[in-house]
Amino acid sequence: MTTPDYGEKIPNNVGLRDDRRLQRALESWQPNFLSWWQSMGPALNTKDVYLRTAVNVGREGWAHFAHVPMKDYRWGIFLAERDAQRTIAFGQHKGEPAWQQVPGEYRADLQRLIVIQGDTEPASVEQQRNLGATAPSLYDLRNLFQVNVEEGRHLWAMVYLLHAYFGRDGREEAEELLHRNSGSEDAPRILGAFNEETPDWLSFFMFTYFTDRDGKYQLGTLKESAFDPLSRTCEFMLKEEAHHMMVGTTGVDRVVERTAQLMTENDTDDPTAYGAIPLPVIQKYLNFHYSVSLDLFGGETSTNVANYYTAGLKGRWMEERRKDDHQLTDHSIMVDALIEGQIAQSEVAALTGLNTDLRREYIADCQSGVNRWNKILADAGLPHRLKLPHVAFNRKVGAFAGVQATPDGDLIAEDEWARKQRNWLPTEVDKTFVRSLMKPVHERGKIAAWIAPPRNGINGKPFDYDYVHLT
Repeated sequence: MTTPDYGEKIPNNVGLRDDRRLQRALESWQPNFLSWWQSMGPALNTKDVYLRTAVNVGREGWAHFAHVPMKDYRWGIFLAERDAQRTIAFGQHKGEPAWQQVPGEYRADLQRLIVIQGDTEPASVEQQRNLGATAPSLYDLRNLFQVNVEEGRHLWAMVYLLHAYFGRDGREEAEELLHRNSGSEDAPRILGAFNEETPDWLSFFMFTYFTDRDGKYQLGTLKESAFDPLSRTCEFMLKEEAHHMMVGTTGVDRVVERTAQLMTENDTDDPTAYGAIPLPVIQKYLNFHYSVSLDLFGGETSTNVANYYTAGLKGRWMEERRKDDHQLTDHSIMVDALIEGQIAQSEVAALTGLNTDLRREYIADCQSGVNRWNKILADAGLPHRLKLPHVAFNRKVGAFAGVQATPDGDLIAEDEWARKQRNWLPTEVDKTFVRSLMKPVHERGKIAAWIAPPRNGINGKPFDYDYVHLT
């Protein structure tokens, strides 16, 4: 079960050839997917790209690297190895054998969770469709395409579950995943962050750092699911998701490094004239992508999430490492709240505060990247520092959706917000300047002036390797 079968029309390690009805259904969906990829996937024409393809789902040696024509990439269905002894780790079914089929009473909720996760995967491909035309190097272009093809494979992962376990309803939902489009007025993607534009590479790096990191935590909670096929699917998706976050982390590293270099070389706080992105603009992009990603975790409290946990559908991050009873019926948690017009905290049942629990894990993880970027500034001898804005800043979902707060967490009136938000969020002038730097560098071994080269290449290859062959 660990080795994908690339001899099949749809590569898989789920024994698809043994279920002819399911195989036919997925093979009939495949042309629609390829049509979507052709029309909504990467717009830049390439001959081939140095991509990794899954050849195993184990811990070691799971990927193969080679130049592959994008149109011939073999998307497939891969689940992590099944543990026949696995039991449910939390909720009212704790200790029972993990489910191999969907219990009837949880069918609608499980389907909804899978659809929402599935909807994010093609959305990011659509958001990043035109970035190839302004790639700062062939190395970065290759990373963009690797992210794109793996998001496409993650869509396949969710579509397989919908087809295999949810009958006609699942098949109809799988079709809808290709009919919604990021930013569409008539049929937008389900979650707000996935309808935002990604018009430049600073946005792309911030998206892959902050928004893909949200994906990591959402997948981590679904990996704990009592529904074993979903758990095993998410376990393997997390292997691929790690690369997406690396692209974001090191991408912002390199933007900050280049800006710091030009600031010190020219003894200036504003390196705009030297073709670098100023630190205040980087901070604004950080503020936007972080706050939008916080909204993806939902409200501070949620009865639905409490019910998902109790039912065993969706656990906590690193559930089995938690030192409690894994049922939480008698536990409480402090959550962020707006009390008498002031930012404060209130105590709620731990079950209803699970969104807050997950968001706090995410925030701590995000801070690690900011620490990296600040070390780059410190090593350059600069006093400037980047920071995460307050959790109440620029929120559209949850306790702080109805208020205006500064990045420091001070509540302000709407008219003051209207005057000052240009200091905290990217303006059209900022966006236009960043876009003006996005000149393509498609020559081997060369890189745009606004970003530093990477410290390491891909799979042991040097930076000046021919990662992408253009047509």
